[in-house]
Amino acid sequence: MDKIFVMLGPLFMFIGVGAGAFGAHGLSGYFTQHPELEGTFDTAVRYQIIHALALLAVAWIVTHWPGSLPNWAGTLFVLGIILFSGSLYLLVLTRTSWLGAITPLGGVAFLAGWACLFVTAWRS
Repeated sequence: MDKIFVMLGPLFMFIGVGAGAFGAHGLSGYFTQHPELEGTFDTAVRYQIIHALALLAVAWIVTHWPGSLPNWAGTLFVLGIILFSGSLYLLVLTRTSWLGAITPLGGVAFLAGWACLFVTAWRS
């Protein structure tokens, strides 16, 4: 799993940096018309980048403290990026408000992933 997390971390980071640049440059006119959505897009990018970096940390943790919890943490971070950031990107780009109902599920996945890492460290 550590190799998967090492591969997914930079991939999600690449997408996050690209999304940030797209939001700042490609969507500037869109945000002029819909300024309330710019903060939502920025939040999606920020959480994606933070958790892409967290995946790299998880890859290191998996090799030093093996067990199921670090693997769960990485899996939950991937799920969180997809559900949290993905739903916010889609909400901003489609202005489909029901997608906001998916976002908290991604937030719960992030929290559960961090809890898994806490327990892993505590047990070691």
